[in-house]
Amino acid sequence: MTELRICIDVPDLERAVRFYAEALGLFPGRRFGAGGVELLGGPCPLDLLAKTPGSRANAASAAVRDYARHWTPVHLDVVVPDLDVALRRAVAAGATQEGEVQTQAWGRLALLADPFGHGLCLLQMSGRGYDAIATP
Repeated sequence: MTELRICIDVPDLERAVRFYAEALGLFPGRRFGAGGVELLGGPCPLDLLAKTPGSRANAASAAVRDYARHWTPVHLDVVVPDLDVALRRAVAAGATQEGEVQTQAWGRLALLADPFGHGLCLLQMSGRGYDAIATP
């Protein structure tokens, strides 16, 4: 079976550990020297990787890391049992709420950004959840 790990580049490792612990209830597992921390407590490990703002993603890329709010098609969706409680917790930990809570056929959704500009959504499923919109 393939193991899935989520990796998030951050400019301040300790601040990121505190944020994800306070916002999502994750906790540190292994440390990878000064360069990373594995967070546990979710369905797969989340690895926080210390990367300097302005550093290149890799030697072949001209793209550099930017921790201002940015859009990317890849983001975290976190399913929570109580959206209102989870939203208050995430904002208190340093997340920025982006717009009003939305109600969908499958449940409720709050759009956020973590303190490092990464998109993060909180979802509370209701009724049939995603089965309410699934097609055959």
